[in-house]
Amino acid sequence: MRTGLVMEGGAMRGMFTCGVIDVFMEHDIEFDGGAGISAGAVFGCNYKSRQPGRAIRYNKTYCRDPRYCSIRSLIRTGDLYGADFCYRELPDELDIFDREAFRENPMEFFMGATDVRTGEAVYHKCTDGGVKDLLWMRASASMPIVSRPVVIDGYLLLDGGIVDGVPFAYMEEQGYDRNVIILTRPAGYRKKKSSILPLMKLILREYPNVTEAMAVRHERYNAQMSAIEEREKAGMALVIRPPFALPIARTEKDPRKLEEVYQIGRQEGNRRLKEVEAFLAQKH
Repeated sequence: MRTGLVMEGGAMRGMFTCGVIDVFMEHDIEFDGGAGISAGAVFGCNYKSRQPGRAIRYNKTYCRDPRYCSIRSLIRTGDLYGADFCYRELPDELDIFDREAFRENPMEFFMGATDVRTGEAVYHKCTDGGVKDLLWMRASASMPIVSRPVVIDGYLLLDGGIVDGVPFAYMEEQGYDRNVIILTRPAGYRKKKSSILPLMKLILREYPNVTEAMAVRHERYNAQMSAIEEREKAGMALVIRPPFALPIARTEKDPRKLEEVYQIGRQEGNRRLKEVEAFLAQKH
């Protein structure tokens, strides 16, 4: 059996995921592979580079920096989250992303994005944490309307959560049959139809396939939640969720709120730690 770590997106709800995975890393929990969507990719990559504390640290430090996330950045560059700052200056100069550790760790790491032209999910296996991998991370986290589509490998890409909010099925297809799934919504949550759909249809009118995918996003997501619950009941997957709706905005700029949600994740990680260890040990 192969063990996998699957991480949902959700913008700054991802601080919950950071808390959980930091606890795992501090206790030397290892996975054969991992997959993330959007924030799950951008923050989850630190698992492969073995850098607990990095994501919460740089988010608290730069959350109020207009180069990181701001309307000014959106107006000037077309990206709410500044692409050059987030995917070059920050990992290369300000809070170094350990590419050597990332490259040497045998853990496979995948991320998903949405092909704007086809409206389908596409996936990338990271290799070295270099420029191409970070470009895929940017694509996976490029939220519709507030981000420019990312051109890479012949694709035109936006946020992976449009089509595949939680990539557990993709991991199963890759042979990962014992997955720990970290969600950023509490038990029983179901998504409603997006309120930004009319605006998205206007802005992306040249790409009807992606707007059609957005129109049924809630249906796909809710079907995923039902499938995850079935796997959980059958003992095929271990699911970690927030105990309640997280008190945080999608683009949270209050370091105290970021820390609060991070600590909720740490509490859940510690509370479920023995259970996770037992679940992963069953592969032998």
